Amino acid sequence: MEETRKTIKAVLADDHGVVRSGIKSLLESEGDIEVIAEAENGQEALHQVGKLTPDLAILDVRMPEMNGLEVARNMQKSGIDTKVLILSMHDDEDYILQAVESGALGYLLKGSSKDEFLKAVRTVYKGEKYFSADVSRIFINSYLNIKKDKSSSPEASGGNYDLTKREKQILTMLVDGIGNKDIAEKLNKSIRTIETHRFNIMKKLGVNNVVELLKKVEEDKALKDFLSQG
Repeated sequence: MEETRKTIKAVLADDHGVVRSGIKSLLESEGDIEVIAEAENGQEALHQVGKLTPDLAILDVRMPEMNGLEVARNMQKSGIDTKVLILSMHDDEDYILQAVESGALGYLLKGSSKDEFLKAVRTVYKGEKYFSADVSRIFINSYLNIKKDKSSSPEASGGNYDLTKREKQILTMLVDGIGNKDIAEKLNKSIRTIETHRFNIMKKLGVNNVVELLKKVEEDKALKDFLSQG
């Protein structure tokens, strides 16, 4: 007699209702995957995961109130052992690296095929890591570059302020008076991506707006020296 597969219980979070509906239909058509709750923002996702303790949380990166990476970080801090799969349209290396640091086991682009998506869900459910080929290449290249940077430039100026390489680049541009639109064009990224990076920079440096951010750089000599290192 064929062994019955255990049902994978998932919480699905995406701020677009049509996208959620499509993903839910795809998952539940498999027969052994059940979406037990949906969320349209990060706060709701974190609440549902904490209340229902599903096997898997499928999180979009860009959501109101709290983004998917913040949800994953909060889950990690709270000791919630629900597996996390990030599903995003962004292939930005900072998002991918932050997803890994936040405890996510998988990162998949929304343009992936149905078969790859289902493979990612089942792989992450088993506690194994899953990254699509494009994402894996970005991750490996970024990791190697970070190791190279650290080995060639030991931290002699009081730390890196927890900023990623991309965040440092964007902060330097902001200090130079370059606006979000121009930064997006220079880095070939969307304005929303730049805005997300700016939000993360302000959060890490403990400021509430760009005026406070620029003031902090002006008054913090160590931070100014850190940015000038290139």
